[in-house]
Amino acid sequence: MPDLQIIRRRMRAIESTRKMTRAMEMVAAAKLRRAQEQAQAGRVYAAKLNEVLRRLAASGTQVEHPLLAPPQGSERLLVAFTADRGLAGPFNANIIRETALAMREEEPTQLFVLGRRGDAAFRHRGWPVRHSWLGIGEEARIELAQEVADLAMEWYIQGKAGRVELIYTEFVSTLRLVPRRLQLLPVVTPAPGESGRQAAVEYIFVPSAEGLLVHLLPAMVRTTVYQALLDSKASEHAARMTAMRSATDNASDLLEELRLEYNRERQTSITTEIVEVVSGAEALRG
Repeated sequence: MPDLQIIRRRMRAIESTRKMTRAMEMVAAAKLRRAQEQAQAGRVYAAKLNEVLRRLAASGTQVEHPLLAPPQGSERLLVAFTADRGLAGPFNANIIRETALAMREEEPTQLFVLGRRGDAAFRHRGWPVRHSWLGIGEEARIELAQEVADLAMEWYIQGKAGRVELIYTEFVSTLRLVPRRLQLLPVVTPAPGESGRQAAVEYIFVPSAEGLLVHLLPAMVRTTVYQALLDSKASEHAARMTAMRSATDNASDLLEELRLEYNRERQTSITTEIVEVVSGAEALRG
């Protein structure tokens, strides 16, 4: 009987865990739908912005801008996008591993980190974390992306960083989340010959192509950071949903095994009791 009590306690504990992981899966799925829509909409905006830059490049516009100037700094700045919470499968581990690979390259490197998980992991390793954003929330906030982008541009213009790269998770589909490294600064604009058919079309820019380009370059940097944040948040929710679904399935499998074990033990216990009763009756009869 004590064995049956132990099994029952384990079954109750696993059932409680399964309910929790199932609830977390449903919450992550609801957040994923919204984050996926935002990420897809952000890609449309970024594509249009790139199209305008291509048209400006096709016009042969030449403009001097600090974001286009040769780098003055010698150190590289990496901006890593992680999460505040765990229970998201390999989401955080993939970014930490990708950052570790970049850190092994023989180049002086500084770090900006979004998310508590990455900040804790990088500081534990003694890596040069210069700025962290903690408590970033469950949604991609454009104010946060602008703050990160503005600080990265400030470091580049002041010569604190000679190159800025983003390390984030690109959301391709729910089951395909790809860690990426993307150069943010210096901004690389398409050459006039890269515009294809756009080069054969004449456009009128108001107030001027130079004025538009000066305005669009910082906007392009902020948009790139915001898109990386959108992709990162969608990937986080997808990874957490998948991890919780897997945990729920594993709990169900373990619960089924315990039920079978419980039934076997119970049947054995009942059979033993019957044998003892029959044996006692036979002893009295004899």
